[in-house]
Amino acid sequence: MANIVYDRKEQLSQIQSGLMPGEEIIAVYDAIGVGTGFIGLTNRRVIIQDKSFVGKKVAITSIPYSKISSVSVVSNKSWAGSYFSTGSIAVHVGTHTYEIDFRGADKSQHAHNVILHYIAR
Repeated sequence: MANIVYDRKEQLSQIQSGLMPGEEIIAVYDAIGVGTGFIGLTNRRVIIQDKSFVGKKVAITSIPYSKISSVSVVSNKSWAGSYFSTGSIAVHVGTHTYEIDFRGADKSQHAHNVILHYIAR
């Protein structure tokens, strides 16, 4: 676990506390915007902290890569720029979509590519 990329130590610690045997963390990124606290990527699943529940409740949602149907780059502008000119991705699971806004396009690109690697297997 030497090369874990993360933004906040407390978010990394939360993910570490819930690992399954043999599971390894790849990255934990702080999310900006409404609803999502962070996204964790392991070799087995995507872990999303969801703050959008009523009454200030927070959920930690684990999504096995096998349940993810697609991952998207999200942009509110035309594609005149580079492919990863935005700091947002969307993870599609069944009829639900989790949108995650990152602090920088490099982090969204890394998260997108990790998820794509595991769902394209």
